[in-house]
Amino acid sequence: MTKKYWYVILTYVLMQLSGVIGFPILLGLGVEREHVIGYWTFISFTIGLLIVCWILRKEWKEGDFRGPVASVPKIILWSFLGFFMALFGQAIAAQIELHLFGIDPGSENTQQIMGFVTATPIMIFAITIAGPILEEVIFRKIIFGSLYKRFNFAVGLIVSSLLFAVVHQDFSHLLIYFVMGAIFAFLYVKTNRIIVPIIAHVAMNSFVVVVQYVFREDIEELLKQMEEMQNNLPNFITFF
Repeated sequence: MTKKYWYVILTYVLMQLSGVIGFPILLGLGVEREHVIGYWTFISFTIGLLIVCWILRKEWKEGDFRGPVASVPKIILWSFLGFFMALFGQAIAAQIELHLFGIDPGSENTQQIMGFVTATPIMIFAITIAGPILEEVIFRKIIFGSLYKRFNFAVGLIVSSLLFAVVHQDFSHLLIYFVMGAIFAFLYVKTNRIIVPIIAHVAMNSFVVVVQYVFREDIEELLKQMEEMQNNLPNFITFF
C-alpha cells in the first residue's frame, strides 16, 4: 500500500472522529443542538472529500488492475446495471435475514440518519455524494484493491466487504452491507474503473434518501396500516 493511500485512510479516520472537536465548536457558535450533527457531517465530509480528491488527483482516470479500462459506454452501462444489482442484492439479503434469522428489514441506522437529514437537509450531500465517494475510495480502491493484487479476488472481497459492513455500525444488517460491498467490488474489477462503483453507490444512496425523505409520511402510514392488519389478524381468524 502506497504512502498516499495511508494519507487517505488517515484523512478518513480523522474525518470520522472530528465530531469530538466539531460539535463543541458549532455549539459554541450558537448552532442549535438538533442541527449540530447534520451541519458537522456536511462540513467534515466535504473537507474530507476535497482532501482525498487532491491526494488522488493523478489517479482518477487510471485503471488499477491489469487489463484495459472500461470505455465510456461500458462505464455508463455497468453503472446503470450496478444500481439495480445493488437494489436486488439488498432485497435478497434482507429476505435471508428475515427468514433465516428473524431480523426485520427496517434499519435503525437508516432511520436515525434520515432523522438527522430531516432536521438538517444540507446533510443530504454527505449521505448521497461525499460519503459514497469516500467509502468507495477507502473500501474498494484502497483496501479491496490492495488485497486483490496481493492475494486474490475472494480475499479482497471478504475482508473489504466485512470492514465496509462493520464500519456502518448496523450489526443486525451486516449481511446487507456485506452483499453491497461485494457487488461494488465486482463492478470495480469488471470495469477496472473506480468511478463505476462510485456512481452505483451514489445512485443507491440517493434513491434511498429520495424514497425516505420525499415519501416519508406515506411510508410511515403504510407501515402503520400493515401493523394494524397484523394486530387484527388473530381476531379475524378467531371470528371466522
